[in-house]
Amino acid sequence: MSFLGVEHSLNGRRWVGPAIEVDRAAEAIAQQTDLPRPVAQVLARRGVAPQEAATFLAPSLRELLPDPRSLHDMEKAATRFLAAVSSRQRIAIFADYDVDGGSSAALLIVWLRSLGLQATLYIPDRIDEGYGPNDEAMSALARAHDLIICVDCGTLSHGPITAAVGADVIVLDHHLGGETLPDALAIVNPNRQDEDGALAHLCAAGVVFLMLVEAGRQMREAGQKGPDLMSLLDLVALATVADVAPLIGVNRAFVRQGLRVMARRDRPGIAALADVSRMDTTPSSYHLGFLLGPRVNAGGRIGQADLGARLLACDTEHEAAAMAERLDQLNTERRDIEAAVRAAAIEQAEERGFDRPLVWASGEGWHPGVVGIVASRLKENSNRPSIVIGFENGIGKGSGRSVSGIDLGAPIQRLANEGLLIKGGGHKMAAGLTVAENKLEAAMERLSELLDKQGAGQIGAADLRLDGAMMPMAATVELAEQIEQAGPFGAGAPGPRYAFADMQIFFAKRVGENHLKLTFGDTEGGRMEAIAFGAYDTDIGPALEQHGGARFHLAGRLDINTFRGRQTIQLRLEDAALAC
Repeated sequence: MSFLGVEHSLNGRRWVGPAIEVDRAAEAIAQQTDLPRPVAQVLARRGVAPQEAATFLAPSLRELLPDPRSLHDMEKAATRFLAAVSSRQRIAIFADYDVDGGSSAALLIVWLRSLGLQATLYIPDRIDEGYGPNDEAMSALARAHDLIICVDCGTLSHGPITAAVGADVIVLDHHLGGETLPDALAIVNPNRQDEDGALAHLCAAGVVFLMLVEAGRQMREAGQKGPDLMSLLDLVALATVADVAPLIGVNRAFVRQGLRVMARRDRPGIAALADVSRMDTTPSSYHLGFLLGPRVNAGGRIGQADLGARLLACDTEHEAAAMAERLDQLNTERRDIEAAVRAAAIEQAEERGFDRPLVWASGEGWHPGVVGIVASRLKENSNRPSIVIGFENGIGKGSGRSVSGIDLGAPIQRLANEGLLIKGGGHKMAAGLTVAENKLEAAMERLSELLDKQGAGQIGAADLRLDGAMMPMAATVELAEQIEQAGPFGAGAPGPRYAFADMQIFFAKRVGENHLKLTFGDTEGGRMEAIAFGAYDTDIGPALEQHGGARFHLAGRLDINTFRGRQTIQLRLEDAALAC
């Protein structure tokens, strides 16, 4: 049964409330802990028992941190890493060009620098070299270094790792592994096929951090003191959120502790990035995913590939400020490029149909740095796995994004093995591929077939899941802060969403290019502010701005707005429906 009777909202979604079992569990938690009902509702949805509530609300890294040695090759990797450190050998770091790769590289660079060592950073150009190690780069690095550490890449790089003649190679990665592994000294990856999957939710920076934990243990056993690891958690938190890793298990502690470290503004690069992003509040997972992450990514997408990683590892304020400013400019350019590609991709995908198991679009000259973002937009519009590919000289480079319950990485890897793709790989929710133009149609048809077998063709429009109804007078800054204690929220742990039923619109105004600012309230005198980002990309903006006195059900997430040091509660509006 739909929540508040909303079967078809302004966004075309059915509203679904909490299951009766969750409601009952929330009632039990509220009674036994004296927590506010909305907080209890979040805990119940996460399966937290009343006696576990206090521990869940204060996740301890000490308690949640897994034994690094539970991962294959971890002890071997840390031992070789420390041997290079003690012998002052030449170390190179080969990293992916996204936030996870940049953060992973920065973790190692900062750790090594604290011991007086300088590592060589190498990040491939997205357009000229593509994702992951390549023969030429690895061969050149091997000639000048004793140890190469591949972070957030390398698990499928058989040829390039073989090309690294004369150097040992360690891989610290999280992408889906193949049936065979490259001939590296050590490959630490929770998504190797011989792992049990218990740590499959880690991003690459999480894997790197565990390797540094193991290195610290080995140093203590040798009577040595290693660098401070807790101070590095801001980098792990940024990567975890920006790479959309599930916020479960140790990832919750990584992000919670990392946000505390970030709030101290000790890292010049992140502090400078926060300033150009106009962050004037205590950092949250939202800031990591939507303000900091896109700017770090901008260098790898359309600019200098290593700029984000260098900023994160930077230790001087002046240099950090200059790099952050450049990344902010690149991010603005990226948004303009993305808008053009998005419009063309959506038009093409709509003609092909949003009801197919796979939604895809391709175009000549589409910038490879934005195809992943546009794929995310197609996925959101269709609630289907989506692929966007940009072609140049007959070769297409694409990115894909999937929906919950549909594994995209494995089918794409299978297509590469079948010869329909030049190369491809990734993980369940995101993947990359390279395809020849003359095999595009066959590859997409085959991928659609494989996804259909997982049920992608039977997925309906995404239901909007709500945690309950709330009155404006009940929504306070204090309540929002208490709810945040049940976070952090993000992938695998969606933030709570509430409905405000039968609301009158007192004020509605378009702000910026396509956002909506409004004030709404109820018959009891309660009033509340709301912001709807991208409202005019949907029917919500016009309908609420031109409400004509009609009343609406409004749905979204509580947000704390800070202006000139004053905090107020607001609704981040996501959907609306006409109240009958």
